[in-house]
Amino acid sequence: MYQIGDRIVHPLHGAGIIEEIVTQKVDREKRDYYLLRLPENNMDVLVPVETADKIGIRPVGTAQKAEAVFGVLRDYQVTYGSNWNARYHENINRIKSGDLEEVAKVIKILSVFDREKGLASGERKMLHNAKKILFSELALILDRSYAEMEATLKELI
Repeated sequence: MYQIGDRIVHPLHGAGIIEEIVTQKVDREKRDYYLLRLPENNMDVLVPVETADKIGIRPVGTAQKAEAVFGVLRDYQVTYGSNWNARYHENINRIKSGDLEEVAKVIKILSVFDREKGLASGERKMLHNAKKILFSELALILDRSYAEMEATLKELI
């Protein structure tokens, strides 16, 4: 179980800090929720305590993980073999995995495709969401602002 003040990652919303643990009544049952504050957009997300692991909630990564992500963004070789539909589903699965390096691959792939061919609106939205997830976690790992991470990583992509 996580505690107030812990830095955690929601696989679809990005990284944040547990502000409090609240109890709410749902269908006549009281349930505990983590109130996750997402600093980059001042949003709060309620995460059920009992299903946090199943959802994919995890602690933020380490500085070593951040370095590995920088390596992926700098060195990952994008291949062009997949059609749009297959690439889209592969990228969705990478994001859902919650693994920072996989999310970085999505950003690298879509950024290269955007520069060279342009992206469909669905992939453009996916790129935006992947950046939000990655930048928010790296900001917490490295104790920087979201904007600083965005500027730093823009140079690597």
